[in-house]
Amino acid sequence: MDGLLSLVIPVYNEVASLAPLLDELDEALGALGRPYEVVFIDDGSTDGSFAEMERLAAARDDVRLVKLRRNFGKAAALAHGFAAARGDVVVTLDGDRQDDPAEIGKLLAALDEGHDLVSGWKQARQDPASKTLPSRLFNWTVRRTTGIQLHDFNCGFKAYRREVAQSIVVYGELHRYIPVVAAQQGFRVGEVPVAHRRRTAGRSKYGWQRFARGYLDLLTVLFLGRYRSRPQHLFGGIGTVLCLIGLLVSVYLTVDKLAFGHPLSDRPLLLLGVLLIVVGVQLVSLGLLSELIVNSRARSGPDPAWVERVIEPGEARAGVPQLTAGSADGERPAAGGPARGAGDAAAVPARHVGP
Repeated sequence: MDGLLSLVIPVYNEVASLAPLLDELDEALGALGRPYEVVFIDDGSTDGSFAEMERLAAARDDVRLVKLRRNFGKAAALAHGFAAARGDVVVTLDGDRQDDPAEIGKLLAALDEGHDLVSGWKQARQDPASKTLPSRLFNWTVRRTTGIQLHDFNCGFKAYRREVAQSIVVYGELHRYIPVVAAQQGFRVGEVPVAHRRRTAGRSKYGWQRFARGYLDLLTVLFLGRYRSRPQHLFGGIGTVLCLIGLLVSVYLTVDKLAFGHPLSDRPLLLLGVLLIVVGVQLVSLGLLSELIVNSRARSGPDPAWVERVIEPGEARAGVPQLTAGSADGERPAAGGPARGAGDAAAVPARHVGP
């Protein structure tokens, strides 16, 4: 697999990490002997990150920049990055330098073994316990509920074949579940151990509110993966169970009325049961039907209105006017810089966890 390699890097307030990260990428990828491009997605940074990206891009012809109008979140940044990437293989990594570019060869070697998506499994994680312990609980929960035996679903260090990056739909907060979504679509998913480094600049974007959103997103992924093409299996099942419970309550109240003469008009059980059933079914149905609509809209691709500017490789240096978000792909110059160096990446067996 020697085609163009696209490195998709979402960035949010990482100005101090960008230049060292690009140097490390050049050094690590120089040994692979294949052409590559770097796609930076600025997710509404406020610390001058995009200006630093422009400065770096002006000195080379293999960097593409995508600037979003505000902070839309990592899932949106990845979706726009996948849309902008031109490579046969896409590698994603975070812009904080905690992912080691020297490990990219392991991911690519695992793709060559037949996987369609390879996720990193961070070893000796360099994060505080307040972040690693909840992460372990999250990964255990996702493994048990989805059956996908990955150790680190939320690792941003991944390699994709182009067809995977084009097929999966990433929106909201679903970037955590990309391996699950890919496996549900029949792609072969694997993982390889990768090194993890301590943050040297910037500030972590981690927050406890992510776990509440993550729980709701897990329900969405499970629903879309199991019931998107047959929602009646879910709604009909819930409706049948609720009807049976309602029937049992009705029989009980009827027998109680006929056998013991107890009136029904003052029975809180009757009113509470009916109210909970009606409200619960309405809320669950509304939420899941809304997810179907959102997912259907997301399949049309990321919203181009969110993109403020796109700077193609070489434009910053040549002074060519930037393309607008509505520019056609046919108007864009070909992507991909020249190969830097030569060599072979060491093959590291990947553990297959997909279907």
